[in-house]
Amino acid sequence: MFCLICSNWLLFWQDGHDSEDPKQSTADMTVFVQNLLQQMQSRFQTMSDSIVTKIDEMGNRINELEQSINDLRAEMGVEGSPSPLTPSKTNSGEGKPEEGSA
Repeated sequence: MFCLICSNWLLFWQDGHDSEDPKQSTADMTVFVQNLLQQMQSRFQTMSDSIVTKIDEMGNRINELEQSINDLRAEMGVEGSPSPLTPSKTNSGEGKPEEGSA
């Protein structure tokens, strides 16, 4: 985009210096700069909208994952079967790690 702006500016600059009327040159430059700023604002808005959309999508995915986790937790609680990773409560002390060990 920067190269496009530079080349457009160069073309404008060359055309403007061929003009005899400095007022016309100033008016042309004003129009050129206004158009350039409008294009930049439009591109910025498009990128900003795209970023916001992607953030919203990520938020929705996170919410779906949280809901899935909560559903799984509820399912496990309803079934009442302990996880294979949790030690049995009947083995008091056998499943606990010793202090200082990871």
